[in-house]
Amino acid sequence: MDKFTFTVSEDEAGVQLRKIIKTKYHLSSRLMTTIKYKNLITLNGKSVPGWIVPSCGDRVSVALPDEESHFPPEDIPIDILYEDDDLLIINKQAGITVHPTKGHPDHTIANGIMKYMSDTGRSFKIRFINRLDMDTSGILVIGKNSHAQAEINMQMSRGLTRKRYTAVASGIISEDEFVIDKPIGRLSADSVRRGIVSEADGGYPSATKVHVIKRFGNATLTELELLTGRTHQIRVHLASIGHPLLGDRLYGGDETYIKGRQALHAHSFTCLHPMTKNKLEVIAPLATDLAELIERLV
Repeated sequence: MDKFTFTVSEDEAGVQLRKIIKTKYHLSSRLMTTIKYKNLITLNGKSVPGWIVPSCGDRVSVALPDEESHFPPEDIPIDILYEDDDLLIINKQAGITVHPTKGHPDHTIANGIMKYMSDTGRSFKIRFINRLDMDTSGILVIGKNSHAQAEINMQMSRGLTRKRYTAVASGIISEDEFVIDKPIGRLSADSVRRGIVSEADGGYPSATKVHVIKRFGNATLTELELLTGRTHQIRVHLASIGHPLLGDRLYGGDETYIKGRQALHAHSFTCLHPMTKNKLEVIAPLATDLAELIERLV
């Protein structure tokens, strides 16, 4: 069972423990209720009932209830970039979904993580903090407990994280650096495609920063930074300016140079560690097929 411990400060003295814990760790209301009714809080080493008001210098420990995922384990390679008690960050391969869906009930990253846990004797509930499309490779962040998930989700909502991608777009992008700021929404209720949809018609504000790295004969190597996080955001935004990703069949990308996936790789993720609050930056090496694509284009 994971837990965190802190000493009550002068500013926190006289404040109900529930408010202190909620402010410090951004736990969900549901989890806070579980912690209370399972008596998972100790004050100076002794279990305390309910949400008491502590004094300055009191030592508080809060245990997080054990939780597990129940996906069937499958022998799927998991390329670990970073791991500790709170986070598992992996370099996802293209061609595999993140978690089971109706269309892909098995052979997912979640199944592979279950096998990894079985092989290493670890056990935690799999909490995907970000998502990647099936045919996108790169950094996938998993929280090992509800606090880690809630903390980084909070950072994302406040713009405190950075998510950067390497992408190869069709055609020549003329500007060196700019921001695509266009709302994105579903084109129809029964379609997986997204498009530029006005906010009045249900679109969500969306912004992507584009930096051109190199121009080839009829393609452009770029670094992209998500300033918001919408489904298919990079794919829709590049297509909207006439430069869809190479290989992106859904949005009209040229499949001459790469087939079976879009030329998109999540190469960098930066956040504050959910427990230590130290800066954490993780880099994912470029997928082999994309590195080979770039070599062919040079």
